[in-house]
Amino acid sequence: MTTPFPSAHWAEAGEALLPELIALRRAIHEEPELGLDTPKTTAKAKAALAGLPLEIREGPSTSGFVAVLRGPANGRTVLLRGDMDALPLQEETGLDFTSRVRGAMHACGHDTHVAMLVGAAKALSARREELAGTVLFMFQPGEEGWHGARHMLDDGLIDPLPDAAFALHVSPNVPSGIFAGRTGPLMAAADRFEIVVTGKGGHASQPHDALDPIPIACEIVGAIQAMVTRTIPAFDPVVITVGRIEAGTTNNVIPEQAVIEGTIRSFSERSREKAHEGLRRLAPHIAQAHRAEAEIEVFPGFPVTVCDNRAVVLAQQVAGELFGEAAWRTMPAPVMGAEDFAYVLQRAPGAMVFLGATPEGGDFRSCCALHSNRMVLDERVMARGVAMHCAYAETFLREGFEAA
Repeated sequence: MTTPFPSAHWAEAGEALLPELIALRRAIHEEPELGLDTPKTTAKAKAALAGLPLEIREGPSTSGFVAVLRGPANGRTVLLRGDMDALPLQEETGLDFTSRVRGAMHACGHDTHVAMLVGAAKALSARREELAGTVLFMFQPGEEGWHGARHMLDDGLIDPLPDAAFALHVSPNVPSGIFAGRTGPLMAAADRFEIVVTGKGGHASQPHDALDPIPIACEIVGAIQAMVTRTIPAFDPVVITVGRIEAGTTNNVIPEQAVIEGTIRSFSERSREKAHEGLRRLAPHIAQAHRAEAEIEVFPGFPVTVCDNRAVVLAQQVAGELFGEAAWRTMPAPVMGAEDFAYVLQRAPGAMVFLGATPEGGDFRSCCALHSNRMVLDERVMARGVAMHCAYAETFLREGFEAA
């Protein structure tokens, strides 16, 4: 295959941009923002893109935007995505650029995602006249449970849909500089449920005159675990975790209600629905067996993140051309985390790939993971991320999935 842009060019471009990417990443890290409205992060990204030949699309639902780079040829369109929001955590990393916002931290690496996407926009803009199509740079807030990607799609910011979509997600638990991905399900669907058990309150010394919802709630929790292992196939797995049980106000009062809240993770719509149905069946009937009542509500979350085989093969090929075959690892199994890039992948073929960012001197098997308030990253891998974004986009625009 002939390549107009030698792989070394994109790797060199990433390295050349690294100092300013580190500065941008740290500026974003110091001022993390939550949810769908991230005006400071948006402003920093736009300022970094100023002067580039980009069209900006914005919508009413979020502070996110899509920057459009059009090559001279009216060919294919590829989307590259970086998410912008942080998590509600109090940072305990001790970094010089630690979060200055109490109760908010970039503990999932989205600050690096923004910086890498800015770097890719700069590098590809510099070669715009040689691009065989259009690149969409999707700067998206609200990934951490806020459905930001869905809102941006509904706002029409990605209309018409691209021919392919690609995203990178850094991970301290993948060796630094290694790209890891897989065909098919990569990350799980994530739903939330809440069960309210209602009994009858009373004095703790006279439980026979009350109807205690707490032991009923405990029985429901145990039954959920048995339901999962006995009704859902092990090869189409589901994880249901109860993360909160709340009841009562003091030691000598039996409360009227107990609340159970948890998460459901699944890799197919079939197992997802079996889990929902099982919860709706168990909770009220167990409560009725004790003359109590239980109401359950399931709140649908992100769908399964499914990667197209052609996109994964292309990503593996590009990683190998850039950094050698050892730079790619095929994941043996998906992970139970969830990702709202799944909404984009429902509409356009593509892939998400992990980029290892184990901190220098750390062990990827034991260092603090994503969503830890002590999580730190190797910023140097952002150069590789920029190169991967650029090479993937350029190759796809030129040859489509036939390149793989």
